[in-house]
Amino acid sequence: MTPLDRTIVEAKSLLLGVGPIGHRKMFGGAGLYADDVMFALIAGADIYLKADDDLATALAAAGSHPFVYEGKGRPMTMRYWRLPGAARADPALACDWAARAIAVARRANASRPPRPRKRR
Repeated sequence: MTPLDRTIVEAKSLLLGVGPIGHRKMFGGAGLYADDVMFALIAGADIYLKADDDLATALAAAGSHPFVYEGKGRPMTMRYWRLPGAARADPALACDWAARAIAVARRANASRPPRPRKRR
């Protein structure tokens, strides 16, 4: 089992309380999904939650930081924030953070125009 696979298994186990969670591997990491909505990503051994301004403020107050990667020769910051360390050891706390991230992801998806369907 790869380190990424171990983190995926750990994340799904930690977040059992929010319901069924799927995943898709991408770009050396993985996305976590609830009802086909991506609410978290895994990079290395870290779990990052999708955040709006309010959730980002709350996560920062809990000691979190945003996901940053090197892109186009400069650091790129995404709207995903690291699951606070205390939540990695407390499934109830982790599920609370994840439920908030799922709500953020659903609102973000609802505000996007629908994608055009491909013709077959």
